[in-house]
Amino acid sequence: MEDRIKVVVQTVITVPIEKVWNYWTEPRHIKNWNHASEDYYCPEAKNDFREKGKFSYTMSAKDGSNSIDFNGTYIDIIEEKLIKYELQDGRIVTIVFSKQGNETEIIHAFEAEESNSIEEQQSGWNAILENFKKYCENPETVE
Repeated sequence: MEDRIKVVVQTVITVPIEKVWNYWTEPRHIKNWNHASEDYYCPEAKNDFREKGKFSYTMSAKDGSNSIDFNGTYIDIIEEKLIKYELQDGRIVTIVFSKQGNETEIIHAFEAEESNSIEEQQSGWNAILENFKKYCENPETVE
């Protein structure tokens, strides 16, 4: 298999890493941020969060016109530092979490797929990451 193009998105979130980790990994939180635009939502999130565990998230259009299933298997997990998984189509995703005082940097690298342009993929994954950031930083978010 030929090497796939790796795409990176990143952000810094102004909350401690413990909270970021919790919001990233718990299904009840994932359902609140895992969508790329306001016309989508995440009605379903299952997460067997352990090495060789599987996850499944559904992103659906609010008008019912489209639904996207996002599935994979965890390869490596280092508490509050790293999550690496393989998507159902064989692409690898690596997420690095770095504690910076009371802030957390997330670097999210993924292998591009061939159906959409690199720019579209980067934009979509970045939008999801920005939704995550907003969710974490919202003072009304309930732990």
